[in-house]
Amino acid sequence: MKVVQLVPGFDEGGVERHVLWLASELAALGHEVLVVTEGGKLEADLPLSVKVRHLPVSRKNPLSGLRCALQLSRWIRREGWQLLHAHSRVPAWIAWWASALSGCPWLMTAHALYSLNAGIAPLRRADGAVCVSEAVRRHLGGRLPERTVVIPNGLPPARRVWAGEGFPANPRFLFVGRLTRLKGLAVVLEALAGLSDRPWRLDVVGDGPQRAELEALARSLGVSERVFFVGFRDDAEAWMAEAGCLVFPSYNEGMGLVALEAIRMGLPVVASDLEALRPLASGGLVPPGDVTAWREALAAVMDGGGGSRFYDSAVTTTAEMAREVAAFYEGTLK
Repeated sequence: MKVVQLVPGFDEGGVERHVLWLASELAALGHEVLVVTEGGKLEADLPLSVKVRHLPVSRKNPLSGLRCALQLSRWIRREGWQLLHAHSRVPAWIAWWASALSGCPWLMTAHALYSLNAGIAPLRRADGAVCVSEAVRRHLGGRLPERTVVIPNGLPPARRVWAGEGFPANPRFLFVGRLTRLKGLAVVLEALAGLSDRPWRLDVVGDGPQRAELEALARSLGVSERVFFVGFRDDAEAWMAEAGCLVFPSYNEGMGLVALEAIRMGLPVVASDLEALRPLASGGLVPPGDVTAWREALAAVMDGGGGSRFYDSAVTTTAEMAREVAAFYEGTLK
């Protein structure tokens, strides 16, 4: 098959890594793959067999989107691309228009609990949809096309394993993620501020629009000397391998790749009680946004508790994910 993957940018993020892994595995299965994006550093991690072209597919501008759709339709007709696969909402609009212009079928992967507004209007008109969790499918409900499946995010083989030393011997909490309100880091900072008489440190791996606000919050809470904002890092797995416990305090997630990576490595996790994570967990999830509950859960970890508990079979592989996606493609093209 000849498949076009549309993703807004290609820097670090859950959707971007999903497309990186999916495109790589599809190419390994013998399919021809083109990634259309505004660009980013993850391009360097794609195999040489995957083509990359740049278009402004993240801009929320109808005129810009129409130009992208026109260019895509030219490539489809000239080069014989068989399927468009959109990741995120703006690419979905562009894929819908390009499909109307070229006759090429299109799909979308719904990665998150999107706002139920006009921004997701194209979804119902897609030739099919993939949801990364049952929680996403339930949330989107009647806004999905008839051909919709749930295919969980897969992970590539781990390059590192957890070193195996947790609290209290290794009193290091770790947060990995984009610094936005929805990721919930402020809740962890407030919870840890109430445990200042205990030994701990918090490493924050990631960047984002809330970074300055979170750094100011750490100072106002009197914990700035124990909270280390290290910015975006390419070696997040190495930080996980050396941490004592990962905190995953998100308010909502379509799936949660960071939590899955920690589970796969064997790193203890304290995670929010999110619908997407409940099928993977056997207990110990914490209400999102509840500072008191988070303080109690973190204190239990400091006392040697295991945090949230997940089933061993919770994580699938990128190879399995790609095979399921490829089968869905084939059903779309019949």
